[in-house]
Amino acid sequence: MSNNRQLTRSQHAAIEYISNYARSQKREAQASLKEIFQLSNIPWNTFEEAVRKIKSHARVALHFHPDRPVVDMKSVAQSLFEQGIYKSQFETLISNGSVSAYSGGPRDLWEEKLFGGAYQLEGAANSERPKYGALHLLFHPDGPSPRFGSCYFLLKPNASHRCTFTYGGSQDDPKEKGTYEELDDILSALFTDAFFRDYAIGEKDLTPQKLIEQLYNLERPLKDPSKLVPYRNLNHFIETQVHGEIRLEDDVEVLVADPSFKGTDIGNYLEQICIKYSIELFWHMGFVMRSEDVPPDFRGPTMPSLAKRIARNGNIDASVIGNAVNDLKRNPDLWSDRGNYEEVLQELKYMWHVLVRYGKSIDDWSN
Repeated sequence: MSNNRQLTRSQHAAIEYISNYARSQKREAQASLKEIFQLSNIPWNTFEEAVRKIKSHARVALHFHPDRPVVDMKSVAQSLFEQGIYKSQFETLISNGSVSAYSGGPRDLWEEKLFGGAYQLEGAANSERPKYGALHLLFHPDGPSPRFGSCYFLLKPNASHRCTFTYGGSQDDPKEKGTYEELDDILSALFTDAFFRDYAIGEKDLTPQKLIEQLYNLERPLKDPSKLVPYRNLNHFIETQVHGEIRLEDDVEVLVADPSFKGTDIGNYLEQICIKYSIELFWHMGFVMRSEDVPPDFRGPTMPSLAKRIARNGNIDASVIGNAVNDLKRNPDLWSDRGNYEEVLQELKYMWHVLVRYGKSIDDWSN
């Protein structure tokens, strides 16, 4: 089983480094939690039961764009189908966050700081690096961090044993960190947000009591996301770093895919992945918008002209953006009026953020 997966020296060291840090924060975190639960009239054992639900049932979501080209111009989906392994940015050299996975690059440097140099130990291979996801606690149908991909895998709960967590994106070096064994620092941040802001990890009107109820729901079967309205949460999540190999056959339980890929080659690969590796397939509601509705003030003034350029029949969805990324990779010269390869890639990444924020779901679109 995946929680017994053999970890390398670097992977063990990374988890241990975060565990030690979280233990050093434990007393302060628990004091903060106890105060919040006292003021919210929630018994401590109710919280302890919620933690047990997280440890037994919470899944990690791994967001990805299935149509992006990897090193040999195969798509991510084709590569996943053929290899059955979910790889890190250090292996694929693609990213929906920062494209900086090389020795001495920004991602290498912040991983060195985050994990105490565990992955810079002599002999550590790029294939050992952690894979990045987010904890799927509130069942948002478009996933806990859709900015990182239109589709997402849900890992089996026992994969969490070899995860580390940060409250927010690790590139920002958030103060709160944790592991499966040491979650108090992360949960203190989560309940503090719910108590003081009535908002946490992308959900409004979230009080400590409502959050506890949500956590108790973790043991329920997954609802069909194609019937649920997206949350469009771009910025607030519990980032999860999965240490050790992720094998689709052993570790992945569910794939939630974007409906713009239905009936395409990519959609076919996604369906074949689920058959080959015994993964349950769902489709979420997706995002679609007219190019003329793209605003100039969310990800910059170049977005409307980019939208017009890439639109299909005047519309934009996940597959339209992916087609543009593939065209850029094949024919960078044709895009040089917009900038160099990296600049245009960044624009297309921002276009996905615009779509998540402002796109209509398929249900709204067809009505």
